[in-house]
Amino acid sequence: MKEVMAFIRLNKVNQTKEALATAGYPAFTCRKVLGRGKKKVDFAMVQSAIEDGVIPATTLGEHLTEGARLIPKRVFTLIVEDSDVEKVVDIIIQTNTTGNPGDGKIFIIPIMEAYQVRSGETAVDAY
Repeated sequence: MKEVMAFIRLNKVNQTKEALATAGYPAFTCRKVLGRGKKKVDFAMVQSAIEDGVIPATTLGEHLTEGARLIPKRVFTLIVEDSDVEKVVDIIIQTNTTGNPGDGKIFIIPIMEAYQVRSGETAVDAY
């Protein structure tokens, strides 16, 4: 078993839910998170937004002054059989690719054991 953890854009949540459910993966967890990637703000690219050496008092100006702003994202977590990992990853990539930075990240984590609290079932029966 593996855990597929996918960080995606807010506006892709419904499309991702639908794509996973349609493909036969209706069981997942989705959480609200804040974070940021490695990319730093390149202030040279935004010089045109600065008027007379002053950053404007707008939403753009606010974003420019906070190089370490945390960005809202969603995290989908699915537990799947090893043989299903590639299919789930492909579904998430196809659904969330815009071609722009910030499309997301996917991590695959091994699951060593699983238990269902109600019955005590283990392994495959528990998830």
